[in-house]
Amino acid sequence: MTLLIEEPIETIEATVGFSQETVRHASAIKNEPEWMLDFRLNAWRIYESLPWPKPTDEAWRRTRLTGFKLENFTPFAVNGGAVERSQLDPFLLEELDELESSASLIYGEGGLLFAQENEDLGAQGVIFTDLQTAVQRYPSLVRRYFMTEAVKPDANKFAALHAALWDTGSFIYVPRNTKVSLLLQSILNQGEGVGGYHHTLLVAEEGAEVTVLDDMHGAENAFQAGVVELVLRDNAQVRYMNLQDFKHTAWNFITARAVLGKDTDLRWIQCSWGSRLTKAFLDLDMQGEGAHGELLGLYFPTRRQHIDHETLQLHRVPNCFSDLLFNGALKHRARSVYMGIIKVLPGAQKTDAFQRNGNLILDGTARADSIPGLEIEADDVRCTHAATAAQVEDEYVFYLMARGLSRSQAERMIVQGFLQGVLDRVPVESVVHKLERVISRKISR
Repeated sequence: MTLLIEEPIETIEATVGFSQETVRHASAIKNEPEWMLDFRLNAWRIYESLPWPKPTDEAWRRTRLTGFKLENFTPFAVNGGAVERSQLDPFLLEELDELESSASLIYGEGGLLFAQENEDLGAQGVIFTDLQTAVQRYPSLVRRYFMTEAVKPDANKFAALHAALWDTGSFIYVPRNTKVSLLLQSILNQGEGVGGYHHTLLVAEEGAEVTVLDDMHGAENAFQAGVVELVLRDNAQVRYMNLQDFKHTAWNFITARAVLGKDTDLRWIQCSWGSRLTKAFLDLDMQGEGAHGELLGLYFPTRRQHIDHETLQLHRVPNCFSDLLFNGALKHRARSVYMGIIKVLPGAQKTDAFQRNGNLILDGTARADSIPGLEIEADDVRCTHAATAAQVEDEYVFYLMARGLSRSQAERMIVQGFLQGVLDRVPVESVVHKLERVISRKISR
């Protein structure tokens, strides 16, 4: 494994406002090669050409950006340089130590803060490093995969902004027939008042196996426009977990797409706990026969949080399986939106696809909108979808309280039981325990 932390960059005040000059400045202070600057500038042109999301757009009909103004944020943060383990914030140390047997990257203001290495990965030919280092040391790999195959800059307005200004990010490359037993973990602690653009690029070559965790924190009075790209070549097996727990003042936008080759196996866990508003575009793109993809989600908005997931299960070829399960609980005037499509293209016969969204409403002030859908252009398929929304019945709470539990304990048991269908499929036990603690915290708020 190659892990490199660059020397601290001299602090340079970011250009005020969002413009082409801001993009040039962001690239210059990172000393990027010309090809990356050209990529950023082209992405900025795409960003300027795309319209701002409108309430009449189907994707944004139920999610308004009222109160969000780019000019209220510093465009990007300047990398403050690496620190020693002993200098890490106690919160980050706790996050680092919580998962045993992992190689870890920790990101802070605009760049990499700390790297916990593992020599065994290097011996296997695995690359696990921050994306800025990858641009310098593995340019051919980055140019081949970075926003060319999974997520492209024109995917949406925020993906284009990300492509122009991306800052922190992880590059994971697993060679052919390599099985990584170690959990690869990235922790982001975004600063206050700035735009953040975290990128995860994972490439699993033919027959490779790997488990990756992204753990997202911080973003006080800030926004994050992130991108996740998962590229699975034939027979690859990937377990990917994205845990978002930003401050409740953060705006969070994520565009994520997995490209699945022949006979691949992907399990993707998406958890949305934090942020003032989250808009997530999450796609499974089945490109090879025999691909197997699971997209599993957990969310728990409280206190006026707004969480919006939009998913696509795209079946291009025959004999593929996709399974989607998103379960969430809501309370305190929170709102969730789920809109999902299973799309089967002509010729994708023998498709087997399922989509389910469940919502548990804990009080009368919360609201859940669920819009599952099918677009089927083949005639020999099995595709089903379901959506539910229900309140916790008073008698259930009374029953548990009558047996010695407090109200909060009773609610915690009911909510955890409702979310257990997803928790049971999280592949790392220590991550399950972490999620259970978050659920307890959300219930007590």
